[in-house]
Amino acid sequence: MVYGVLRFINFAHGDVFMLGAFAAYYLAPLVARCLPAQSWAGGFCVLVLAMAVCAALGMLIEFLAYRPLRRRPKLTVLITAIGVSLFIEYTGQHEALFGAAPRKFPDLIPVRSLDCGGLVFSSNQLIVLATTLLLLWVLRFIVQRTRMGRAMRAVSFNEQAAALMGVNINSIISFTFGLGSALAAAGGVLYAMNYQSIEPLMGVQIGLKAFVAAVFGGIGNLAGAALGGVILGVIETFAGGVPGLSNYRDGIAFALLILVLLFKPAGLLGTAQVEKV
Repeated sequence: MVYGVLRFINFAHGDVFMLGAFAAYYLAPLVARCLPAQSWAGGFCVLVLAMAVCAALGMLIEFLAYRPLRRRPKLTVLITAIGVSLFIEYTGQHEALFGAAPRKFPDLIPVRSLDCGGLVFSSNQLIVLATTLLLLWVLRFIVQRTRMGRAMRAVSFNEQAAALMGVNINSIISFTFGLGSALAAAGGVLYAMNYQSIEPLMGVQIGLKAFVAAVFGGIGNLAGAALGGVILGVIETFAGGVPGLSNYRDGIAFALLILVLLFKPAGLLGTAQVEKV
């Protein structure tokens, strides 16, 4: 969404993912005072609160770091995004905040192991899949069926024309960052529920792979990003089970990125755009 509206890559997105996991880590004990621990209601409440916290942080980052540079060259904004990412990562490692040591993520809901014809998986994995599909539907509904989504698409298509039609550009861009950051927080919470360990640099690799998935599916295309993420995950999972390839799972993602850029730069669902010079 951010690329579709502003045409630049927010490299701090992976760090908002990390902040979402830590927000849930600190919110879980507070929510447990009001709702039963390891319950569906408690887990849902923690997820929503973490998304709200990161939505506010995303809008704050846009206001402080990106809005003053909006009319500057894209390279300036790109370097700033990298700087914001590094600032969040290394500030988070300070002992006064999160610290550099990994922390165990609490169980938000009851976890069960399920056996389906010899295939063993946990209930958390099903919850991740179901929540992802639900959030994708909500996101598509917002973008395609609401006035705010219509304004987002108008700003993406032609910012100047949208402003002349009365669209508040600052509000739309701020909303886009808030919505994207909320989804990043949801991803961080769902990731932590499965891997049970969080630390300030956990978003670096995830952010890079999210970029690969977005390019693979068609950057700026919501369905393409989701499809790219699924395909990338499946490829890495199968590679992890092949002798000799398990140590190269991360390299496979970036090799895939190179192949896509060479043979189909627009991605699987992206469309090539012609620009007048």
